[in-house]
Amino acid sequence: MAVVTGTKRRKVLQRIGLYLALGGFGLIMLFPFAVVAFGSLKETSDIFRFPPRLLPYSQETAEIDGEEMPLYIVEGEQRVLVETVAVGLFAPPDDLDAIVTVATDDVERRGGFLDTETVEVDGEELPLFDVPVDGETVPMVQRGSTTQGRFAAVDDPSNLVSANVRTAERADSLAIQPENYRRVTELQNLDRSLTNTVLVTLLVVGGTVLTSILGGYAFARIEFPGRDAMFLVYIGSIMVPFVILIIPLYQLMVALGWVNSLASLVFPFVFNAYGTFLIRQFFISIPKDLEEAAIVDGASRWKILWRIFVPLSMPAIATLSTFMFLYAWNSFIWPFIVIGAGNQDNHVLTVSLQQLGGRAAETPNLVLAGVMIAIAVPVTVFVLAQRYFVENVATSGIK
Repeated sequence: MAVVTGTKRRKVLQRIGLYLALGGFGLIMLFPFAVVAFGSLKETSDIFRFPPRLLPYSQETAEIDGEEMPLYIVEGEQRVLVETVAVGLFAPPDDLDAIVTVATDDVERRGGFLDTETVEVDGEELPLFDVPVDGETVPMVQRGSTTQGRFAAVDDPSNLVSANVRTAERADSLAIQPENYRRVTELQNLDRSLTNTVLVTLLVVGGTVLTSILGGYAFARIEFPGRDAMFLVYIGSIMVPFVILIIPLYQLMVALGWVNSLASLVFPFVFNAYGTFLIRQFFISIPKDLEEAAIVDGASRWKILWRIFVPLSMPAIATLSTFMFLYAWNSFIWPFIVIGAGNQDNHVLTVSLQQLGGRAAETPNLVLAGVMIAIAVPVTVFVLAQRYFVENVATSGIK
């Protein structure tokens, strides 16, 4: 009994360890998506904050004399920054550790700008400055610079303290910025690009599924001369890289007058050899007895296709639809070539995001908001269609 109990405990611990390991890997995979999602809801200043934070924060403000001013934590209490002064860090040439902080406006170069006196420090010639210290003027060299600020208490503006602005802690609070999505759609006409992408994707998916069903049934069930050779040539077209087809395909679009048109993003891709191959292989696995029984009952091939084959092939059709959806949604090279950069009315999301990366380079929170708009739909579609992948794999394993 003790051996059985020990074996069961070991299996439980192994399962717990397996779940923890898989959960850890899952969190690692989800972390980039979390960074993009939370980054799209941040202010621009929060994006550049160091050390970086995952959640979006915004600096708190207080109203002083009718003006909203940022809050900082200075000497353990919240204060507002009322004035900044550029200061220099100076030290005597013979004692570089004796640094004093003096406003740069109160310091003058010894000898003026045209004939500044210098001194050699550690093998380097440095200019000398006349620095006021305790009522006296002392020649010193500059060791650095910073920004000094005067911070006032919120309830008593006359209560002032000085502190380094760069090292002062900001008074932040958790705050999301959903208006980033509105701003990015206005900046790059992203709402129109989203509409174009949805339209093109639905037409490509619908056209590919239709042609693949018809072609797959013909190659799987209809006997005609040269069928196998034709199918072999058709499948062999998958081996041709798309980059080889770009120039002749573009010339064809020019001849048809479809350049800068959404038609050029749809019609070249509704005939798909991979989709025909996938549906054909699934149709072959359907028992011929069903088809023969339907023929005996007087059903036509068209009725057999849509009443028997298509309902039984929903896992394969869903898999093909998902693959084509992701391909059409994420397509970039061809839309970038065939749709002109200035024709924003016919841009799709991938092209708009490429231009957004240049226009909003100084505001990465808006770029991340555009990325979230682009990935939200395909991720949702993939999650909803995931069970069809499992069903398709399970069905393909049945002999």
